[in-house]
Amino acid sequence: MIDNLVANSATIGVVVSLMMYGFGVWLRDKTRIDAFNPLLISIVSVIGFLLLFRIDFESFEKSARYLSYLLTPATVCLAIPLYKELEILKKNLVAIFIGVLSGVLASMGSVLLLAHLFGMSHEEYVTMLPKSITTAIGMGVSEELGGYVTITVAVIIVTGIVGNMIAVFWCRLLRIKSPISRGLAIGTSAHAIGTAKAMTLGKIEGAMSSLAIVVSGLMTVILASVFAMFLT
Repeated sequence: MIDNLVANSATIGVVVSLMMYGFGVWLRDKTRIDAFNPLLISIVSVIGFLLLFRIDFESFEKSARYLSYLLTPATVCLAIPLYKELEILKKNLVAIFIGVLSGVLASMGSVLLLAHLFGMSHEEYVTMLPKSITTAIGMGVSEELGGYVTITVAVIIVTGIVGNMIAVFWCRLLRIKSPISRGLAIGTSAHAIGTAKAMTLGKIEGAMSSLAIVVSGLMTVILASVFAMFLT
């Protein structure tokens, strides 16, 4: 009965997704534990909902498709905090460029190393390459290189969630105190999901993380085709 209701509704999937995310936010705020990431909680909760009521994914996806339409506009809106801190960008342009480039090379270099260690095929390797950039760009990169796009999406989400959860811990462990450095590191490694955490740290962190999403995305688009040739 519920399966048919979801299949024939244009909004139930949206409502359920938002409710699960709201539950994740409440749980995180209540416990103050970073491991209770709202996105992670919402993913697990939605999976549990589908299994409990035996709802097929295609029906739920159709009912929740309107949320997907907001992905690209939400990413574009990250330019707003960057615009507000434009002077900082101008004063640190070279350092920012080198910092983001280092992060992109480290990301793709680690994927290349792991691909060799675990004997991945070329398709599996290129599927993992865009793991640290936003979904909207990563899907295109994976498809262009012949990877498995659906797995790429999952890898990007997992990367963002993990980055969101451990960003503050690693910044403290490595004694990264500069707000510019922290923002760039989080945005380059954990894209938009990490940027949500960076914005809670401060305006500069949020702005630099937003910048890192765009710059690292462009660099990955350019460099991914080069790295793809290293494992055939």
